[in-house]
Amino acid sequence: MQSRRDAGITALVLGFFASAWFGWGQAAPPVGLGPWLTVGSLLALAVAAAGAFVGFRSPASTAALHDRAAGRRYGVVVGTEFGLAGLGAGVLGIIGQADYIPVWVCAVVGIHLLPLAPLLRDRRLVALGVLITMVALVALVAGLTHTATPSTVTGAGAGLLLLSFATAELAGALLEG
Repeated sequence: MQSRRDAGITALVLGFFASAWFGWGQAAPPVGLGPWLTVGSLLALAVAAAGAFVGFRSPASTAALHDRAAGRRYGVVVGTEFGLAGLGAGVLGIIGQADYIPVWVCAVVGIHLLPLAPLLRDRRLVALGVLITMVALVALVAGLTHTATPSTVTGAGAGLLLLSFATAELAGALLEG
């Protein structure tokens, strides 16, 4: 069972990264989408700030990562995620496929949420991970077959999913308290 602290901190993290993805979507958006991505970024930051307020005002002893071993496992999962994302981005840059870096990073982010779900006691992260991985696949196909840029597809898709899940986490934390 997820604690109020965990729900708040999850809203903080997902909201922060939603804002970042909306920003990445700004790299080459079609006409008219840019302002919506900016609004998404601002909403995501508001949810992140509210999540921080709720999460850090709740007892630390209730957190899933309060246990030292759980914290270590979390560090391994997140460290592996950052390592794989960076390595893949480097390889894509070297081989001249930098446009597909957002696709790779999006896929890595989606997959890394799967082992985090049980660790953070949040089954919703499994659904989020699957959906974000699907966004990466859609962005890959769109980049190969359409004029849509992978950064636009991943930025808008991952940003919207992360914002939606962050908002749900925040709502759960507020309803619990």
